[in-house]
Amino acid sequence: MKQVKIITAQEAALLVKDNDVVTTNGFVGSGQPEALTSALEARFLETGAPKDLTLIYAASQGNTDGRGGDHFAHEGMLKKAILGHWNAVTALQKLVNENKIQAYNLPQGTLAQYFRDVAAHRLGTITHVGLETFADPRITGGKLNAVTKDDFVKVIEIEGHEQLFYPRMDMNIAFIRGTYADEWGNVVMTKEVSPFDATPIAQAVHNSGGIVVIQVEKIVKGGTLDPKLVKVPGIYVDYIVQCDDPAKHQQSFDCAYDPSLTGEATVPVKALEPASLNAKKVIARRAALLLLNMSSEAVINLGIGIPELVSSVANEEGIGDTLTMTVEAGAIGGIPLGGVQFGASVNAECYLDQAVQFDFYDGGGLDLTCLGLAECDADGNINVSKFGTRIAGCGGFVNITQNTKNVVFCGTFTTGKLKEEIKDGELHILQEGKVQKFVPTVDHITFSGTYARNHNQHVLYITERAVFEMKEDGVHLIEIAPGIDLQKDVLDQMGFKPIVDDVKRMPAYLFEDKPMGLKEMKNQIGK
Repeated sequence: MKQVKIITAQEAALLVKDNDVVTTNGFVGSGQPEALTSALEARFLETGAPKDLTLIYAASQGNTDGRGGDHFAHEGMLKKAILGHWNAVTALQKLVNENKIQAYNLPQGTLAQYFRDVAAHRLGTITHVGLETFADPRITGGKLNAVTKDDFVKVIEIEGHEQLFYPRMDMNIAFIRGTYADEWGNVVMTKEVSPFDATPIAQAVHNSGGIVVIQVEKIVKGGTLDPKLVKVPGIYVDYIVQCDDPAKHQQSFDCAYDPSLTGEATVPVKALEPASLNAKKVIARRAALLLLNMSSEAVINLGIGIPELVSSVANEEGIGDTLTMTVEAGAIGGIPLGGVQFGASVNAECYLDQAVQFDFYDGGGLDLTCLGLAECDADGNINVSKFGTRIAGCGGFVNITQNTKNVVFCGTFTTGKLKEEIKDGELHILQEGKVQKFVPTVDHITFSGTYARNHNQHVLYITERAVFEMKEDGVHLIEIAPGIDLQKDVLDQMGFKPIVDDVKRMPAYLFEDKPMGLKEMKNQIGK
């Protein structure tokens, strides 16, 4: 039986050569191979090598504090970055804005699937995802700055259908995080919140003739791991690094290990504290009303930020266990978490590879998604990915919103020092936000209103003071909050005029500091 080579993180860093294409595994603050990436950063800072690397990964990796993908954020170290999400890597963003590196933002799910196509030596990845959005090369092709000239994405036609094509690119080295490895190189991810992209990344790099390095907590005797739990078999693995520094092998950044995120234990959902009543919770409550007409078989995806509260509201109202929540990291069922632990779920029923989860999403498997609302225009387009020099990135937003039957965008009506008060069942604006979110034209099309109308999607835009619906003729204002003046607080704060016909009041119970009674309402509908 093959004996895998066991090396240090510093020795692993020496394996990376100038101009290599490097890929890493992880999701926001979870599953990060910090010992490996920090060692590579240290080598560059000490020696100036390796230079001119290309970094490619699918999900967000980091926490805006130098960890994760920001270990690569040094002039000369990186030549190009192809990432699914950028918000957590502020140092990399700075290099992009200074035109120090070539940079692309492309749909997270498509990049996750791309690793499989690289592994299989297909010509590339062919998908409808991203058509009519910024990922379409007829718009920007995902390019983020002036020095990024080449089209990574192409438009092709197959059987009369336009598709986007991502040509195959060989990859030289993978840094992957696992939990345990045996002496033969087999790796399990027992304590990780999801396998993420570990298997396809290892396959892609191995089949490209590259080097696969796995960071683990512990190395055990060969044959002692449950073969059904092995996510990366030893035949793909070149080197194992045992990380003896707990700070560089945290389940999630700065969080205590939680067995309820791995399936090793379950916790009572009632132990999760309900959110306090504020404008954001009102938005989540209004979105949660859509759950009333969802069957127990409904499958739902929630994005980061305000949409995360929808799960909290459902749990507080006693209907959380009647719904199946999913997150793009791979968890099905349970209660999704947010912040640095976004991608993890408490009491999940199943953990899939990220690419497999996106296959389901891309095929229209979701019944409902609630995602963020950063900028919206008169055509119903949404921008959550780029705002001037701030490069948030799309993450799984494009895959999810383009293929889900019912799409809900959630966000406050304005932003920037916005102050609001909920009192006596009404919403009052104490200080208007400095930045309007409803604008004449969005800067970056992360969601295409035209594409949605052409594919008969049902789209709502929910804020704390107004609700809008996309219809065939445009964006309609359909509800306003109690206590809100239609002209002063809504229409005067918009960069375009919505279609206003039959405007109703948002339900009063959304603004009362007590449970809404969703369980009773749902039971009544069931009768």
